[in-house]
Parts: sequence; structure tokens; C-alpha cells
Amino acid sequence: MSTCVINPQRNQGEPLLAPAGILAVNPSDTAAFHNLAKRYDLRRTFLFNSELYAGAEFFLAGPAVGAPMAVLCLEKLIALGATRIILYGWCGSLVPSLSVGDLFVPTECLSEEGTSSHYPYSAHLVVDASLSLDLCKALSLQGHQPKQGPIWTTDAVYRETRDKVHRYGAQGVMAVDMEYAALRAVATFRSVRLAAVFMVSDTLYQQEWTPKFQQKTFRAASKNLLGQLCALLQSSELGTI
Repeated sequence: MSTCVINPQRNQGEPLLAPAGILAVNPSDTAAFHNLAKRYDLRRTFLFNSELYAGAEFFLAGPAVGAPMAVLCLEKLIALGATRIILYGWCGSLVPSLSVGDLFVPTECLSEEGTSSHYPYSAHLVVDASLSLDLCKALSLQGHQPKQGPIWTTDAVYRETRDKVHRYGAQGVMAVDMEYAALRAVATFRSVRLAAVFMVSDTLYQQEWTPKFQQKTFRAASKNLLGQLCALLQSSELGTI
């Protein structure tokens, strides 16, 4: 295997992270970071163009939109000590059984982004079924009913054609996002644990695209879920997995 020119590393003065934490990729959710940091005594530190708050029990990082930026952040988090990462983001629905506001936990991924192919094991991605199951159980105890299934990851938001939406939906792919498959490739390559939960923000299978992520009620629900995930890590519901 050829040696890489640049490798992720923990530099002098950078924190050693708690093993467990959240990578929240959506910029609007980072508005909640400051209050969550105060609530859980998390200290802000450097993470490229994102934010990183480190605490004794868990860390909180983001935003990181798109596969390249998300992978850049994840690689750094791993170099700082992260070994159990919960990805939180939004996804679009490809099928009627997945509605706006539903929670979705991927069980498989279809990659159409350009980052994961640079990792040797990208063609043999294995979802962390145990961590995903524990995440579903923890969310269920919070009153949620997360749905599970395959997800399609793409960089090209403006090339999510109706043909692909209908074809992938007919094949059983339930949702689409911009980061998961690439992060799954990194987690496989670096031998760390990663599971994801998405909130459905829009539907693509209908004749008219119906985005809901601009609504205040949706964004409030998203920030509330992020707070619940932090509470689960603080209480060790997810932090000891």
C-alpha cells in the first residue's frame, strides 16, 4: 500500500477526546451547540471550519456538510481519540413509508460520492449492526420509533434525478444523504465504530419536491433530538457501547 503524504494526527496542545461523541453535520443544528456545551461542561477547541466541544463523557462536533468535509472532520476526531461516533444528520425520503420527521437508521449504504473510493475497504462496507441496534433501542426508550433500511449517499444534490429516486426506491433504498457512505468507509478503514441516525427532512418520491427543513418546527425538533442524543451519551446509554 502506498504511503500517504498527509496523515491525521493529534498535535501538541490538542485535547484527547472521550471515546464517544456526536458528529452533527447540519449547520442549523450548531446553533444549539453553545447551550449544550454549557449544560454538559464541554470545552470548545479547533476543528477546521467546524466546531468541536470536548467533555469528560463525550464530544460534540460539526457542522460538516458533504462527504469530503465530513471525512476530514471524522479523520481528525479519530486522531484525537474518538472510537464510537454517532452521526446525526437529515435525509430525504425515497419511499412513502418514510415521512418527514421520522427517524431513520441506515442498515446498508449505496455510495455515489467521490470520497469513499479512496479508502481500501470502501467496496466491502459493513454497517455496525450492534451499535445501530443499540442506538435504535436507546431512541425507542426516548419515545421514538426509528425506521431502518438502506441509504443512498451522493455529492450531487442537484443531480438526484427522478429516475434514480424511483429506481433506488423500487430496489428498497429508503433515503438519501450526503455523508454516510464516506464516513462508513473511514470507520471501516480506521477500525472504529460508527452508527447514524437521520431525521427525514424532505420527500423526493412525490411529483413535487416537498422540503420541510426550512420550517421552524422542523428545525426545533432537530435541535431537540440533538439534545436527546447528548443526554444519552451523558447517561452512558450510548457512551459505554
